[in-house]
Amino acid sequence: MSITLKTKVDALNVKILGFLQQNARASFAEIGRKVGLTSPAVAERVKKMEDLGIIENYSTIVSHSKLGYQLKAMITLRAFVGKLKPFLEIVKTFDEVINCYRITGNENIIMEVVLKDQYHLEKFIDKLITYGETRTHIVLSQVVSDASTFIKN
Repeated sequence: MSITLKTKVDALNVKILGFLQQNARASFAEIGRKVGLTSPAVAERVKKMEDLGIIENYSTIVSHSKLGYQLKAMITLRAFVGKLKPFLEIVKTFDEVINCYRITGNENIIMEVVLKDQYHLEKFIDKLITYGETRTHIVLSQVVSDASTFIKN
């Protein structure tokens, strides 16, 4: 994946983005020391990238397992006729769903979900089966973490 706004994302902006992806709490002064700019120059570049939508958000990564959600799964849904639109609205209300995508292929939806245990998984699937046929894949381990950090310094 590469950024196509060549005029807006020069080599310094790429470096700034890389440092922000590693630590979004880093000060502009700290980033400036690493990339050879003043703090105000870094702030200006970051603000411009925010305004252009290149930087969309700053967020906190939460440990679901430390909050009691010991099970992670990927669930696909093949919606029944007439059930896709209602599902697209209701899925936004499910606390278990941390990511949901419309996809191509035999299934319409893939969801990344976190659950407390197998019983919780069973109850969650029971909510889904009125909307379509599901397939569940239990996550054993995470091989790549936070793929959004594709910009390397």
